[in-house]
Amino acid sequence: MLHAARLLNIETGRMTAPGEVLIQGERIAEVGATVTHPAGAETIDLGDTTLMPGLIDVHVHLFLHPGAEDLQTVEESVPQRTITATLAAKADLMGGFTAERDMGTEGAGSADTAVRNAIDQGLIPGPRLRISGNAVSILGGHEDAINYNPAQHVFSNATYANNPEELITVIREELKEGADFIKIYETGRDSFRDGQFSTPYQYSEAELATAVQEAARQGKRVAVHATGEPGTLYAAQAGVVTVDHADQLSAETMRIMREKQIFAVPTFAISEYFADHAASAAASTRQHQSLEYHAQEFRKQLTAGVPMAVGSDVGPFPHGTQAREFVLMAKYGMTPLAVLQADLLNGAKVLGWQSQIGELKSGYLADIVAVAGNPLDDISAVQKVTFVMKGGVVYRR
Repeated sequence: MLHAARLLNIETGRMTAPGEVLIQGERIAEVGATVTHPAGAETIDLGDTTLMPGLIDVHVHLFLHPGAEDLQTVEESVPQRTITATLAAKADLMGGFTAERDMGTEGAGSADTAVRNAIDQGLIPGPRLRISGNAVSILGGHEDAINYNPAQHVFSNATYANNPEELITVIREELKEGADFIKIYETGRDSFRDGQFSTPYQYSEAELATAVQEAARQGKRVAVHATGEPGTLYAAQAGVVTVDHADQLSAETMRIMREKQIFAVPTFAISEYFADHAASAAASTRQHQSLEYHAQEFRKQLTAGVPMAVGSDVGPFPHGTQAREFVLMAKYGMTPLAVLQADLLNGAKVLGWQSQIGELKSGYLADIVAVAGNPLDDISAVQKVTFVMKGGVVYRR
């Protein structure tokens, strides 16, 4: 049984004080100001904290770490990167993230299948995972090894698919190897010059529709890296589950996303990190301007009613620190409650685990964190996780 000063109902935004949760096995049995205290049950008093559902990050890269992203995928073996991924998974869990979506192994193929399965089997600590294996891209596209000596034949960090037939083949292979969903790069290298954002699209609407249809045949969904038009429109028309990054969305794209309930995942944390750690002052200025442009577009998306989910793109910045994403989404226009609802209610839908996680309700999985302070008053409370439980097992206290 857990006891704390407060307990947050994510759906209503109502704070119960004090708050208690009774856990039986891996699931929640009771939630309220007071719950049944069975004889012999262990009581954990968490003091002046707020109990809330375990956090969700729908855009992580367990196989990446801070440093030269293009070089680490060339220099480090897949076994070495898999070990790194297990450590990243533990760091994220200790940071309060009990469920995540791994958005591509960046050249490590289906190694994330092994990490997910080891976590599920209780062999290593980590969040519940939805995994995608390698992302899918075109020859010469995003994540291809463009700036290397061609004679060295350096591999792309993604798997090539250059037409509908190849898309179908790659999707079948990835699902065979254990992918829970398919990650596709829909836009290529971005450009931000003189306040103008542009990015080439990689797949037509018809090609993306083929991918969505093939994944759906096996009950799976497609998520896209798509930063701007027209690629974002093609993705929305095709019916993907999320448009990740979503720096630039046209009015028509926003309308379709609202109608189809396609989630935008803004990933501000990675943009801020890159801007703060740029190679030169000029690059830093340019990247901060790009971030501010995205923030302006984000406010338009909120006004248009585009549904949001929370994903940080953690990996190129340190795992376990990605709750910064909540702070930035609030800074750029959302209320703390709206951010938490985007993370927990919408995140559960993105992962396909609605009615299982994302709320503290009887029958739900006992994925629970305690944070110092009240996140409705100050969203940065989610950066101060003091207790982590996943599936009724305590990982941090």
